[in-house]
Amino acid sequence: MDLSTTYLGLKLKNPLVPSASPLTAELDTIRKLEDAGASAVVLHSLFEEQIRHEAEELDYLTTQGTESFAEALTYFPEAGDYRLGADEYLEHVRNTKKAVGIPVIASLNGVTVGGWTDIAKQLEQAGADAIELNVYYVATDPTLSAQQVEDRYVQVLQAVKRNVSVPVAMKLSPFFSATSSVARRLDEAGADGLVLFNRFYQPDINLDELEVVPNLVLSTEQEMRLPLRWIAILYGRIKASMAATTGVSTGQDVLKVVMAGADVAQLCSVLLRQGPEQLGTILKDMQAWMTEKEYDSIEQMKGSMSQKSCPEPAAFERANYMKTLNSYA
Repeated sequence: MDLSTTYLGLKLKNPLVPSASPLTAELDTIRKLEDAGASAVVLHSLFEEQIRHEAEELDYLTTQGTESFAEALTYFPEAGDYRLGADEYLEHVRNTKKAVGIPVIASLNGVTVGGWTDIAKQLEQAGADAIELNVYYVATDPTLSAQQVEDRYVQVLQAVKRNVSVPVAMKLSPFFSATSSVARRLDEAGADGLVLFNRFYQPDINLDELEVVPNLVLSTEQEMRLPLRWIAILYGRIKASMAATTGVSTGQDVLKVVMAGADVAQLCSVLLRQGPEQLGTILKDMQAWMTEKEYDSIEQMKGSMSQKSCPEPAAFERANYMKTLNSYA
């Protein structure tokens, strides 16, 4: 049985790619992920803020004024919690490339166009096989138009593409008014892949302390339906590779996103809950289903249930909305 797939022009042994998370910040864990069956790995993110500021500068910027507003200290990690600067990250890329035999994808997280994107070239020189751009941007300015928000994504992509020759993927949020249009613009701007979708972690309010606090909740399988739908819609309409992320937890989940049109499935929450070894279970479940249904390869099924190929393409549009509401008894 041939489980191989191609993502970002990289030939992978299967579609299982651990996404950027604390798991990929440690070399020993990356080795375990490879041993369990990972075909590539996305390293934890290097943030624009880390690149822009040295330790003393960052400490100053995040603590100035806190003698008047002490609660402001809680909005940022402690200075010691940052992996400050790019040096440590570049060393992590180099060490990972030496330690494993699977492709290593570096992750850059930022929102502006500027000098921080120059680090992409250094990541390539350190051995990264590809770069994933995570533009985690919350548009709170009411004077900023949707067009301007979309332009920011395109500009960051173009800035990085000018600096590197390795493939570049864009990790998107689902909160665009015209997702298909944004995907097309990024595709035309040179994105080698799209990762659908980034989760926006929402803050909570602590009623006892009357303060806004971070609240990390791991994804569930139900959340997979959003990337599943959009990958199915975009398949065949853009040239870029597609990766499904958020909620992918089982072998059947992986098969579903591949049938929708994804080249790979990026996994995170399930591995944080159950450990790197869960990759082996997912692979076995995939193989068992493919054997039962007489599939010989991943490529054979890729895109077979996309909107383009589905016998009921309206199922991915408004008809599904109406049918879903009427299905509740």
